[in-house]
Amino acid sequence: MIGDGINRTEGPRKVAGQVPYSAERRDAGDPLHGFVRGAAIGSGRITEIDTTAAEAAPGVRLVLTHRNAPPQGDLADLGGLHDAKPELVDDRIVRYGQPVALVVADSFEQARAAAMLIEVSYDREPADFDFFAHAGGGEVQDVSAVGDFEQAFAEAPVSIDATYTTPYHFGHPMEPNAAIADWRDGHLTVYLTAQMLNQLLDGLALTLMLDKADITIDSAYVGGGFGSKIGLHCEAVLASLATRILERPVKLAMTRRQMFSLVGHRAASQSRIRLGATADGRLTALGHDAHVQTTIRDDWREPVANVARALYAAPNRLTRRSHVELDVGAPEPVRGPGELPGLMVFESAVDELAEKLGMDPVELRLRNDTQIDPEKNRPLNGRRLADCLREGAERFGWDDRPIVPASRRDGDWLIGYGVASSIRSHWQMATDVRVRIDPAGLVTVQSDMTDLGTGTYTIMAQVAASALNVPVEQVQVELGRTDHPKGWGSGGSWGSGNMSVATDRACSAVREKVFAAAGKGFNDIFAEVRRHFPNGVEAIGHTIGANDDPNYKAYSQFTYGASFAEVGVDAYTGEVRLRRMLGVFSFGRVLNAKTARSQLLGGMIWGVSAALHEGGDVDPRYGHWVNGDLAEYLIPTHADIPAIDAIVLDDFDEHANHMGVKGIGELGAGGTGGSVANAVYNATGVRVRDFPITLGRLLPGLIARG
Repeated sequence: MIGDGINRTEGPRKVAGQVPYSAERRDAGDPLHGFVRGAAIGSGRITEIDTTAAEAAPGVRLVLTHRNAPPQGDLADLGGLHDAKPELVDDRIVRYGQPVALVVADSFEQARAAAMLIEVSYDREPADFDFFAHAGGGEVQDVSAVGDFEQAFAEAPVSIDATYTTPYHFGHPMEPNAAIADWRDGHLTVYLTAQMLNQLLDGLALTLMLDKADITIDSAYVGGGFGSKIGLHCEAVLASLATRILERPVKLAMTRRQMFSLVGHRAASQSRIRLGATADGRLTALGHDAHVQTTIRDDWREPVANVARALYAAPNRLTRRSHVELDVGAPEPVRGPGELPGLMVFESAVDELAEKLGMDPVELRLRNDTQIDPEKNRPLNGRRLADCLREGAERFGWDDRPIVPASRRDGDWLIGYGVASSIRSHWQMATDVRVRIDPAGLVTVQSDMTDLGTGTYTIMAQVAASALNVPVEQVQVELGRTDHPKGWGSGGSWGSGNMSVATDRACSAVREKVFAAAGKGFNDIFAEVRRHFPNGVEAIGHTIGANDDPNYKAYSQFTYGASFAEVGVDAYTGEVRLRRMLGVFSFGRVLNAKTARSQLLGGMIWGVSAALHEGGDVDPRYGHWVNGDLAEYLIPTHADIPAIDAIVLDDFDEHANHMGVKGIGELGAGGTGGSVANAVYNATGVRVRDFPITLGRLLPGLIARG
């Protein structure tokens, strides 16, 4: 059963509309509706706020501002996932769009209309919104140094020193951020679209100054996350404040445009990459200095410079990060944090070095492959990067690539090939899962783990069915409630791997209980449960955290891949079109071939988007997002993505866990952008180092080349 590409177990109910997302839940009855009024300045103070007209508007039940909001827990200086996130606490404005009022009314339309009646006056203060006006600088953090990089780089026979930039990115899924909060009998239930429940439970309890036992968060079904639902945001806090005041369920769903200012983003970055090599392509010096955006109240630093630490061998290494605090919203993890922007720029630099060496880009990567973590000096278990590169090159037809840039045409189209490596850390977090067998013939798997639409319900049913030797149809998976056993949620590509191990161990523990009562010769576990356990039998399975696992002390844990892209570039307009793409990946044992491939393809498309389309633009005068909606924040359409393919190498990583599995959710998004960027250069001979590769950045180079 494990590995089979079976269809989603909850798929038919989703298609039939029988699986509600959080904003559609009616467990608490019909809710009132909230709407957030956002600040119209990026930094300053509210000098006056008049809610008289809003309070008198039809259907309005409550108007909350900093003048009448209930007391809340204090915001930590560097607010982490577990910390309080109070709203409407004072007159201070620290970002554009920050909530300055909440209106609750009988309908969404009434709440929105009333919110527009609130009159707010501000005292605008000087602020800094422009990341790209800061050329490096700032406090240096997260330094990793091996050998003497500066001397090795200075003495390298062949070297490159290039600077790249990546813009702000957003990870806005199909389902907007939303919450329905219901306060009754002294207990708060929040139907929340969320990724990591126990972290949010901690933060919400601190914010509302409630005991965690008095709060339940329910996120049974989530319509995508990509990092946007990891942190505690205003929809949960404000809806919870309102329901406690009104003693009615309150729904607060963000609009698409509000998500740009009320939810975090991927930080913009600037990278200086320095590579030194011998004439035969052996790296002697590897350096990556990354500069990223943050805010004064923020503990997230996009780990852009970390991607190369275990990617290639080099005896002298220096990777580090600095940051600049701006008066824009706080950055948060977005799919492939660190890897997506970091690999896009680093793999572009590797391509530049290959050209300077006159070497095949695949061969350069293979020549610097390593089985030992070059910074931690321990084995890289499951390291099959070379296999991914070789398999991909053969399947893609890499030997037929245009060796000389801008040398191949198809009518008006310049044709180019590109390649890039991918690497992604594999994290193991403490996770508990309960498995229960009822005499009626049903296996129930329970965890607070969330399914973001990635197939967790299906995968957990497969794992339990395989471990207990029962049909998958007799397994019921219950996820996404804080009163289930505690996991670590969905994020960082760790969810399914951690939960699979815990589920398998819980099943083993249940089987041992049945064995002890019935002996090991039975054929029907349900019959034995009916005979020996009339009330059913259950057990908890546990995945230990990485810090307590010897495998994570003896081995460096990563997943790997390689992507190959062919693009066409219009020689006269600079229009870039992806023509085909192949990804080859290795990540241990496959849990479900269909959902795994879907995840990889989605990640690859995200990489294409980062290379050619996506970029958030801040107005440097006022601090708002100029393209703050999905009409102007560009993402690929179907016409932009031709048939692409993802190949998975059959594997079992014995040093990851007893099931041989690792996470894959973000692996596909890693180096894909780099392969596209390298293909564009191969097609045109124009190297664009500021992403995304737009017409305005590519066309001047094409004109200059004639």
